[in-house]
Amino acid sequence: MRSDMSGPRVLMRRIRELMAEPLDAQARLDQIVRSIAQNMVAEVCSLYVLRADAVLELYATEGLNPGAVHLAQLTLGEGLVGTIAATARPLNLSEAQKHPAFTYLPETGEEIFHSFLGVPILRAGRTLGVLVVQNKSARIYRDEESEALETVAMVVAEMIAAGSLEGLQRPGVALDLSRPVSFDGVALSDGIGLGKVVLHEPRVVVTNLFNEDMDAEVERLDKALGILRVSIENMLSRRDVAGEGEHRAVLEAYRMFAHDRGWVRRLEEAVRNGLTAEAAVEKVQSDMRARMMHMTDPYIRERLHDFDDLANRLLRQLIGRDDHAGTENADAIIVARSMGAAELLDYRRDDIRGLVLEEGAATSHVVIVARALGIPVVGQVKGAVSMSENRDSIIVDGEDGSVHLRPRPELEALYSDKVTFRAKRQERYHSLRDVPTETKDGVPISLQMNAGLLVDLPQLDAAGAEGIGLFRTELQFMVASTMPRARDQERLYSAVLDAANGRPVTFRTLDVGGDKLLPYLSQSPEENPALGYRALRLALDRPGLMRTQLRALLKAAAGRELRVMFPMVTEVTELRQAREMIRREFKHLTRFGHVMPNRLKVGAMIEVPGLLFQLDELMELLDFVSVGSNDLFQFFYAVDRGNARVATRFDDLSAPFLRALKLIVDAGQRHDVPVTLCGEMAGRPLSAMALIGLGFRSISMSPPSIGPVKAMIVELEAEKLSEALARQLDGGHPAASPRQLLVDFAEANGIPV
Repeated sequence: MRSDMSGPRVLMRRIRELMAEPLDAQARLDQIVRSIAQNMVAEVCSLYVLRADAVLELYATEGLNPGAVHLAQLTLGEGLVGTIAATARPLNLSEAQKHPAFTYLPETGEEIFHSFLGVPILRAGRTLGVLVVQNKSARIYRDEESEALETVAMVVAEMIAAGSLEGLQRPGVALDLSRPVSFDGVALSDGIGLGKVVLHEPRVVVTNLFNEDMDAEVERLDKALGILRVSIENMLSRRDVAGEGEHRAVLEAYRMFAHDRGWVRRLEEAVRNGLTAEAAVEKVQSDMRARMMHMTDPYIRERLHDFDDLANRLLRQLIGRDDHAGTENADAIIVARSMGAAELLDYRRDDIRGLVLEEGAATSHVVIVARALGIPVVGQVKGAVSMSENRDSIIVDGEDGSVHLRPRPELEALYSDKVTFRAKRQERYHSLRDVPTETKDGVPISLQMNAGLLVDLPQLDAAGAEGIGLFRTELQFMVASTMPRARDQERLYSAVLDAANGRPVTFRTLDVGGDKLLPYLSQSPEENPALGYRALRLALDRPGLMRTQLRALLKAAAGRELRVMFPMVTEVTELRQAREMIRREFKHLTRFGHVMPNRLKVGAMIEVPGLLFQLDELMELLDFVSVGSNDLFQFFYAVDRGNARVATRFDDLSAPFLRALKLIVDAGQRHDVPVTLCGEMAGRPLSAMALIGLGFRSISMSPPSIGPVKAMIVELEAEKLSEALARQLDGGHPAASPRQLLVDFAEANGIPV
């Protein structure tokens, strides 16, 4: 190749000409490889395309046997070409045949060539094929030659993605673009969605950097900011956005950010320093990201998404581009790396069937809004964006957290049946809503729901829950950009009690710290956050925080019953301190004439195994207890639920853990203290059946779980199960599995689990 850079420029000019010529697909590929070989003084140039069956097929060649085109094949990972495709990394070899991955294809006649340069054909991080040059002489290709080949590979990738090679493949053999892919993510919002991919790509690339008229740029910036603010006001006034709830607070935060004088001032300063309005937005956005990205706090990162969203909106306004124009597609499944909450509202709600996020968590703002709108969401789906193309078929399973891209027809049919079955099953559960929740032998069971957001409360009636067994008060703190004021807390708690309409509500006091960090609450990093400075431990050390919340709860419950529950109790002495705090706040508010709850009940969560040896002392101080089975199980077996290697290693229906739960039930019965359970166990019919067999008569779960659990209960004979389970746990069958006993019992008695 020539020593200067004229060679690559000539090559690219020739490639552009070829793309414009009226050639059929095969002729264009043949001309491309011929032009590359001539420009790079290579004796061979070959182009391999990756098929959906993970086979690399030779699509064009200059220098090898032309009869091998569409016949020569390598599997993914086989040979040098297969290695490049599998690793997405180039190979530059002076003696190709000495490389351990070298594979000889006799039909190509390539045995006489020594030097080898191969680059992956990539699009959005996804390998679509491999481009290769070869020479007889042993040599290492220069960096500029490799860069030129990679540039041409980008052009070829666009050809493949645009469908320009359609018709070249043999019947029944599809290119990799159509290969089915399944992902395992995290279910963040319940439901199943079948539809077509709509890629959400709000990133704007700024090319016009330096301004020529500073005043004109400032005016452009001011005008764009004004339009941005109006668009946010329009979002807040939309009829499909409920007037109350945490999602509303998220959108109100957008309004506050858009009017933030500090942000606007930094933008104006950048313009006055010589940048265009759009370059100023990008600079301020980059500066903010640089300051914030090193932080591990997920809530601060959530704020970063919000600011990124606003900055991208402003950029689109400045350059006159609307990324969401034309996205009014029926059956849209939005696929995104991350999204700001307001961005979701740019799409027509009636068109959205689901949302797939490469990032995302249950408390992400966009997830809160999606849940409020009833949109299925799966998060932590790594690689979804790069593997997807607009209008690809896709299935989102918000029940188990799976995503199926370009599913096979049989899988699509299976999910269509699943949606139909789900609808029929929901009808069955709905028909049970007003049926008394009691077993076949007449044992009443109280089914309550877990909640933490105002948008959850309509489920009380829809699911037929008897109350809220766990209201997670920390979620209000986690979605707020500043500490919620006392009157804001009081307003939320009062709204929850109003929605419950006389049904019991158990408020869990603030459970933050550890891995639930608040951006406005300074805290040192911890090596083991789940075992660290969190929940009641933190609250007792910060009495102002605890007293403000207790005071808000007492005032909100004026004239009504108030149930307060303390999380992460480790020792009885902690509970005594917490009760003393309530007594003082009750006395203080009474002195100033506030109406107090007509009944106050104090409870504690049993999550720490150490409490199993303090049960009698604990019960004497409480009106009720609730088992937090998630944490109790995690601590019981020293198993991190977030660690895939050990998360499923132990069984929550094992004999030791069930015996521990039985100790708690028995202690409650001795002291006449009601015992409930509000962890994930309660929401699975089989484990809920075990809990009833142990003696639990009240359990709390997510609203969608109430129907399936109730369907199990009305077919269960509680006493018969209790006897069978007791025999097993008392040691009658030490080698047998309680889970298997439960499965066999359900099958023998026709119980749906």
